[in-house]
Amino acid sequence: MKYNSYQSVQETEQTVLIRANVLHSSIEKFKSISGKTWLVSILLLISTALFDMAQAWMSFLFVVDNLLSIAFFIVLSSALAGYLEAANADKLISRIFSTRIIPAVFAAALFGALSPFCSCGVIPLIAAMLVAGVPLAAVMAFWIASPIMDPAMFIVTVAGLGLDFALVKTVSAVVIGLIAGFTTLAMQHLGYFKDVLKPQLTSGCAIKVPMSLSQQQPVWKIWHHQSRLQLFKSKSISMLIFLLKWLTLAYILESMMMAYIPAEQIAILLGGDSAWTIPLAAIVGVPTYLNGFAAIPLVAGLIDTGMMPGAALSFMLSGAMTSIPAALAVFSLVKKQMFAWYLILALVNAALAGWLYQLVLNHAWI
Repeated sequence: MKYNSYQSVQETEQTVLIRANVLHSSIEKFKSISGKTWLVSILLLISTALFDMAQAWMSFLFVVDNLLSIAFFIVLSSALAGYLEAANADKLISRIFSTRIIPAVFAAALFGALSPFCSCGVIPLIAAMLVAGVPLAAVMAFWIASPIMDPAMFIVTVAGLGLDFALVKTVSAVVIGLIAGFTTLAMQHLGYFKDVLKPQLTSGCAIKVPMSLSQQQPVWKIWHHQSRLQLFKSKSISMLIFLLKWLTLAYILESMMMAYIPAEQIAILLGGDSAWTIPLAAIVGVPTYLNGFAAIPLVAGLIDTGMMPGAALSFMLSGAMTSIPAALAVFSLVKKQMFAWYLILALVNAALAGWLYQLVLNHAWI
């Protein structure tokens, strides 16, 4: 009996060590791949400097400032992802959420609408949750709702666009988050989205090991096990590299969009009172949305020049969820099918919210 127990522990540690070695090997491959992304970021800054040195320097400072502002969350998310895998707690978390998926979706949508994360800043948390095995429906509810509104954004929106607009935007964040979560859950029941993460964020589990870690109990004190510490280090570094390389590129693009996309052209495109202006505003919001705070004076100016409030809401909702920097980070995180679903959810719900808001205004119900 003692021999069997000793043999089981030995196999468990061997499994962890093999998994750590596999992940370490994948990190080395990942570093060479990620070098291309770093190269793209550097080339963007260099090419900008050739014709606009001041903007290149401003873009560089913008990247540094934004990365420092969310550095705590980047490091925390990377360390959390590493710890959960090394402790074998990821499967436990997945099981807990899976048994309470309905309350989890409601909680994720509500917390997302109130959390202080921007469209790019939320990416580290999404990555950590997906790697940890949190059910996709709950992650999607948080994912969609979080960039739309936060406490600071609410205050600034009230000041720039009025209390009614701020409240409508907040309610829209919660409702859209719920719709995203439950429609994703329905799609999963139909057999979609079984594997959404790109390979570089997984741990190479396709390679067979003596014992599946998913069948083991969590080991919370990983510092007592050298193999688990190695797995923690490898996983944390892998996640940190992933987040830094894509967020750097995303922030460079965002800074250039803010500098070179003229607000006047957006006003011309989205003016008028046609019903099709609302879905058009949702589509235009993807490439032209700057960031939540910068968009407020822009939208206020657009409304003053005749833009329908419903179109303004649609523009701000879709832009917050799917701005190019955020979409680029999401694209690097999940597979194409999941990325397409994320875009569909954002655009359709933004347009529906805009139509509904405009309908209410037109009938003077509020």
